[in-house]
Amino acid sequence: MIIRWFPRPAFARTVALTTGLAGLLALVPAALSVPTATASTASASTADALSRADPSLLYRPGTHVRATSGAPAPPRNVSALSWVVADARTGAVLAAHNAHRALAPASTLKTLFAVTVLPRIPSGTRHSVTNADLAEVGAGSSMVGVAAGQTYDVADLWRGVFLSSGNDAVRVLAGMNGGWKTTIKQMQAKARELGARDTRVVSPDGYDEPGQVSSAYDLAVFGRAGLKMPAFAKHCATVEAQFPGGRGSTFGIRNTNKLLTGADGVRRYRGLIGVKNGYTTNAGNTLIAAARRGDRTLLATVMNPQSGVSRAVYEEARSLLDWGFKAAPAVTPVGSLEPPRPPSPPRQAAQEEKRGPVARARRAVETEPATATESAPAPHLAGAARAEPSDRPSAPSGYVWPLVFIGGACLAALALFVVRRSARRRRDPAEPYPTPPVP
Repeated sequence: MIIRWFPRPAFARTVALTTGLAGLLALVPAALSVPTATASTASASTADALSRADPSLLYRPGTHVRATSGAPAPPRNVSALSWVVADARTGAVLAAHNAHRALAPASTLKTLFAVTVLPRIPSGTRHSVTNADLAEVGAGSSMVGVAAGQTYDVADLWRGVFLSSGNDAVRVLAGMNGGWKTTIKQMQAKARELGARDTRVVSPDGYDEPGQVSSAYDLAVFGRAGLKMPAFAKHCATVEAQFPGGRGSTFGIRNTNKLLTGADGVRRYRGLIGVKNGYTTNAGNTLIAAARRGDRTLLATVMNPQSGVSRAVYEEARSLLDWGFKAAPAVTPVGSLEPPRPPSPPRQAAQEEKRGPVARARRAVETEPATATESAPAPHLAGAARAEPSDRPSAPSGYVWPLVFIGGACLAALALFVVRRSARRRRDPAEPYPTPPVP
C-alpha cells in the first residue's frame, strides 16, 4: 500500500532522510554523556594520586617534592628544622622537609587544644574565674589578662587564646572542660584520631615541658581540622578585639600572628586566614599559616628557623605559600594529611617486609591504643570554595547543539514532505497536477 502511495524515487528519498535522521538522533545521547573537565574528575584525580603516595616517604629525612617538568623548585631560603606545605581541602602534602621530626611546638599546640575543647563547651557559656583557675599558670607565660573574680563569656576566653595566646585563658577553659589532666587525655586522643602520631601532650597551652613534642606534619593536621570548624576559623582570622577589664571596662587585644596583622615590619600576606604562631626559648619560633587564593586554600607549617634573621618564621612561611600557589597544579602529592587507613594484615605484612624498618617503626607508632573522644561537627572548610563530587551528568560538550539543530531541521523537512504528499493524494490520483484550461 505504501509503495503504491509513494512513487519509487520519493520513497527512496524518504527512506534515506529517515535513516539519516535516526542516525543523527542516536548520536545525541552519546554526545550528552561526553565527560568534561569538572571538579568531580579533578577530585578523583587528586584522590588517585594520594592513594598512590608512599605514606612512609615523609618519615624519611630531607626535603620531598614530586614536581613535573617546568614546575618551580621549593624555595632554598627556608632554614626551618621542619616544614610542610599542604592543600587544606584535599589534605594533599605538596612538599615537606623533615615532616615528622619531633620538635617542641610552643603555642601552636593551642590549635589542638581548640580543636579538642571548642566543641565541648557550649557557646554562650559564662564562667566566674577563681584564684584556683589561675594558680598554675607557668612563669613567663603569655597572658591576655584574665582576672580572678571576673565573669567571662566563653567567646571572650577563646579570643584571648587565639589573639593574645593567653595561657591564663587556656587554664580557665581547661578547668571548664573538666580539668587539666582530663584535657590532656582528650587532646592526646584527638591527635590519634586525626592521624597525628608525633604529638605528645604534657601542657595544653604549649608551655615548655619535658617530653612535649609535635611535628610540622601534625601541626598541619591540626590547622586543617580547625579550619573545618566555623568558630575556630573565625577566631584565628580575627585581627583585633575588645577584652573585658575590671568594673565593666574593656581593653583592646591584637592578634600576635604578624603575617595576619602586618605588624613590626612584617608585610601582611595576601589572602591569609590564620592560623597560629608560637614561641618559647626551647621551641624557637613556630607557625601554622593558612591562606586562600581563588578556590585553593594552602597550609604552611614552619618550625624553628635557624637563619637568625629577624621574623624569619614569617618570611619563610611566606616563601612556602608563594611556592605552593604557583606549584600546586604541577606537583604530585608526596603524602596526605588524612588519617591513614590500615591495610589488611597479609598486605600490611608484605608491605613492611618490602619497605623494611621504616614501615615497621611506623606501624609500631600507629598501633598505639587511643581512647575514644567526641567527634567534631560535620566537616566543612569555613569560608572556602569547595568542589564536591557529583552524580549528576556533566554539561553537554560544544558539538551537541549543532547535532540537535540538524536533527530538528531534518525532522521538519520530513514533516513537510509528508504533508505535501498527503495533499497531492487528496487530488485525483490519475491526474496529479491540474490541466490548464483550454482557451
